[in-house]
Parts: sequence; structure tokens; C-alpha cells
Amino acid sequence: SQTLKLLQRIRDEAHRFGITFHRNLRSKAQVKSALRDIKGVGEQTENRLLMHFGSVARIASASIEDIAALVGAQLAERIHKSLNEK
Repeated sequence: SQTLKLLQRIRDEAHRFGITFHRNLRSKAQVKSALRDIKGVGEQTENRLLMHFGSVARIASASIEDIAALVGAQLAERIHKSLNEK
């Protein structure tokens, strides 16, 4: 009984860990797709933009000049155009 309860707790913890991992993976993939589909945007650029603006929606509503301060003028125009077409 004590052994069974220990095994059940281990099982429950492993299950919780797996679910949390996959939730995080899914949420990252959703954010990633909006920015990573833009030519010239990789993981570092995506992280820099998200750390500064907080969300893809806030990046989309930002001015080209604000985005350009982080990534350069050409890429900023491409990002702004791409996010506001959708």
C-alpha cells in the first residue's frame, strides 16, 4: 500500500512533467510560426523582439522605426508588412 502510493506519486509527477513540457512546446511553436515565417528572422531576432515588445501583437502594432531600432530598417519593414497583412 505504501509502495503502491509511492509508485502512483512517481507516475503522477512524471505525467505532470510531460504535460507541462508539451504545453510549453506548443505555446512556443505558436509564437514561433508568426515571426519565423518572415525571411531574415531567426531565433535570436525573434527572442530580441519578444523580450522588448512582449508579444507578437505588440510587435505588429509598433512603428517601423521602433522595430528598426532592434533589427535594422530593411528587416523592420519586412516584419511590419508581414505581421500587418495577416
